[in-house]
Amino acid sequence: MKVLQLLSSDRFSGAENVVCQIIDMFSGDADIEMTYCSPDGQIRETLKEKNISFEPLTDISVKEVKRIINNVKPDVIHAHDMRASFVAARACGKIPLVSHVHNNNFNSRGLSIKSLAYLFAGLKAKHIFWVSQSSFDGYAFHKALKKKSSVLYNVINVDELYKKMNSEEKAYNYDVVYIGRLTYQKNPERLIEVIKLVVDKRPNTKVAIVGTGELEESTKKIVNNYGLQGNVEFLGFQSNPLKLLHDSKVMLLTSRWEGTPMCALEAMALGVPIVSTPTDGMNDLIQSGINGFLNDSDDGLSENVLNILDNDELRENISKAQIEKSKKINDINNYKNAIYKVYKVV
Repeated sequence: MKVLQLLSSDRFSGAENVVCQIIDMFSGDADIEMTYCSPDGQIRETLKEKNISFEPLTDISVKEVKRIINNVKPDVIHAHDMRASFVAARACGKIPLVSHVHNNNFNSRGLSIKSLAYLFAGLKAKHIFWVSQSSFDGYAFHKALKKKSSVLYNVINVDELYKKMNSEEKAYNYDVVYIGRLTYQKNPERLIEVIKLVVDKRPNTKVAIVGTGELEESTKKIVNNYGLQGNVEFLGFQSNPLKLLHDSKVMLLTSRWEGTPMCALEAMALGVPIVSTPTDGMNDLIQSGINGFLNDSDDGLSENVLNILDNDELRENISKAQIEKSKKINDINNYKNAIYKVYKVV
């Protein structure tokens, strides 16, 4: 069976990480052959490192996807997120389509062009995976797609995570870490507003920002305007930020919306406390006050961060709760079997 994994982004981030993990899960299965397909770009180097077969697109268009379909001749198309699913639905013909929704932004929660476009894709798809219950519930037309939908929470291979983390010997000394793209969804500008409140009360706080994106320059400008250059360090894209994450005291996320962030799953497995806005996926992962904190105000987020930084006992208790939660949710075999079952029946 040939499976085409279709994505709309040319960069390596959360959904792309999930797809690479899926391909790795099935790499030892002789009856399944997977190909990664997306616009060409930064992702090429990552796929080369992981030895993953890549079919590059010049753009995410129906014409280009049809070209790849003619080349690869897949038995199943597994499209990730709403845009790729919409294009795949128009290009796939009679080839079974599996849609995988990794996040559910504001434009799809009510009547909009995006929610209607995805309804077309969802009706065309044979099955739809949603990465959290709240992502499914939040989609405007979820009731119309209920019979073909299932929730498939993201997972990570914890043993491989620790192996990769331990491959780096360097020690880091950051208090707060952010890992992710610097985009509208992730809201890095708000992140700096929260950091400013933290630094006002704890001037020596050290912050690492790992990632790039279209808001990088505007985010750096806010750092400069607040005079936080001595506190905040922009580290760009890192292929292996796990040791840095492990050595940090708290991860801060200020996203406008989320699915189930891979960086959050990694932080949980490594026992790093998380302070986050209460987005879909984070609501499913974090029990506020037990294995992290969820807060929707800048003052609340900054106070949560300060409490973790200044209270060793609290930080240790949250760390233990994070690791216990991680053990419960990361079942690679169940995850793989859920996908394999869908591939077989579509």
